[in-house]
Amino acid sequence: MTRIILCGCNGKMGQAIVKAIGERSDCTIAAGVDIITNCGYDFPVFDDFTKIDVDADVIIDFSNPVTLDGLLKYALDNKKNAVICTTGYTKEQIERINEASKSVGIFRSGNMSIGINLLIGLVKKAETILGDAFDVEIIEKHHNQKIDAPSGTALMIADGIAEVMDAQPQYVYDRHAYRRKREKNEIGIHAIRGGSIVGEHEVIFAGHDEVISIKHQAQSKEVFAVGSINAAVFMSTVSAGAYDMTDLINAR
Repeated sequence: MTRIILCGCNGKMGQAIVKAIGERSDCTIAAGVDIITNCGYDFPVFDDFTKIDVDADVIIDFSNPVTLDGLLKYALDNKKNAVICTTGYTKEQIERINEASKSVGIFRSGNMSIGINLLIGLVKKAETILGDAFDVEIIEKHHNQKIDAPSGTALMIADGIAEVMDAQPQYVYDRHAYRRKREKNEIGIHAIRGGSIVGEHEVIFAGHDEVISIKHQAQSKEVFAVGSINAAVFMSTVSAGAYDMTDLINAR
C-alpha cells in the first residue's frame, strides 16, 4: 500500500485525485497539504510541510510554484520521492528540482496523460520526416481559471519537436510583436483560455498545399489524476534520480 502526501488537495486536481484514490486498493492518502485545511477529508490536512506529523511513502504535488521550496525541503529532509505535476516554474526553480533529484527520486511532467505523451512521440516522428518543408504551430486551450500560459504541456510538445529539428528552434509566442515573414526554425505557440475546457493541444504541420494536424483532447481531469497516482505508486519503488512519463510507460 503506497501512502501519499497530496499537496494541493483542495484544488480541482487535488479533489480529482482524492476521488480516484478512493476507488483503488493499492494506495491511500496519508495527509494533505493546502492553504485551506478544513476540507472535510478523512485524512489530516496541513497548511505547511513543516507541520506534517504522519509518515508516508511519496508526495504528489498539484499546487502552485510557490510551494516548491517547502516541498523540496521536506522531500530531502525525510528522503521522500515526489511526483511534481505543477507547471509554471521558473528556470531557477527547475534547476532546484534537478538538483534535488540527485538525492531523492523526482518525477516531473507537464502533463500526466499517456495520450499526450504518445502525441509527443508522434510529432517528433513527424518532424523528422517533414523537416523544414513544413512550418510547426502549437495551439493549446484551457479553462478560464488556468493561470500560466502557455501551458506546461505545450512547452513539453515544443521541446520534444525541438530535440529533432535540424536548426536551433525559436519559440514565438506573440506574432503581433513581429513585423517579418515567418522563419523556418520557428515554433509558434498559442494559448487560448475560456470556459471549462479541460485541456486541448493541437500541433499543426503546414506545408505547401497540405496541412497535417495531430490533436489530443482531455475529456476530464480524471486522466491526469490517474496518471499522477500511477506515477506515485511507481515512484514509491525507485531510488534517487529524475523520472518522467517515459519511465512510467516503459515500466508497465
